[in-house]
Amino acid sequence: MSAELWLIRHGETEWSLNRKHTSRTDVGLTEHGRQRALELRSYLAGTEFTAVFSSPMKRARETCAIAGFGDVASVDEGLMEWDYGVHEGRTTEEIRAETPGWSVWKDEIVGGETAEEVGERADGLIARALAAGGESGRVALFAHAHILRILAARWVGLEARNGRLFVLGTGSVSVLGWERETRVIEAWNRGFEG
Repeated sequence: MSAELWLIRHGETEWSLNRKHTSRTDVGLTEHGRQRALELRSYLAGTEFTAVFSSPMKRARETCAIAGFGDVASVDEGLMEWDYGVHEGRTTEEIRAETPGWSVWKDEIVGGETAEEVGERADGLIARALAAGGESGRVALFAHAHILRILAARWVGLEARNGRLFVLGTGSVSVLGWERETRVIEAWNRGFEG
C-alpha cells in the first residue's frame, strides 16, 4: 500500500495566537492566517488528492478554501478538535494557576473528551481516509493541532496520549505514509517563511 494522508493544520486565529484552547468555538483566521493559507495554496499547487476532508469549523474550512480545495472538500465531523470542556478558551497558564502542573495530555477534561475518545475518532478518520484514498491515493485532512497530533500517533501505533510528542504549527503540512507494510511519518510540521 502507498496511500498517503496529508495533515494540514488551519492557519492562525486570534485564539491560537494567544494560545487559548479552541475546540467548539468557531473563530476565523487572522490576516496572517489567511496569508499562510495562500502559502499553502502555492505549496500544494499541482498536488492531486483522491479525497479532501475538512473539519466543520470555520478556521479549517477557510484554510481549505483559500488553499484551493474548498469546492472538492467533504466536511467530516470526526476532524473536530478535541473537546476541551470547561477549559475552552483558556490558556494552559490560566489553568495551571488553579491546577499546578495541569496538562491536556494527562488530566481530566471536565465536560469534554478524554484523549482515548479523541483517539477513537482518529482511528475512524484513518479508516475513512484509507477507504477514500484506495491503494495509492493521497487524502488531504484540513483540521486542528490536537486531533491531527493524535491521528499521527494512532497512525504509527502509539496510544492517543502520545500525540504530545508531535508539535504542529499553524498552516503546516505533514504527510503520513508507508515504508513497505509499515505506517510511517514521511514529513512533519512543514512550515513556511513569512
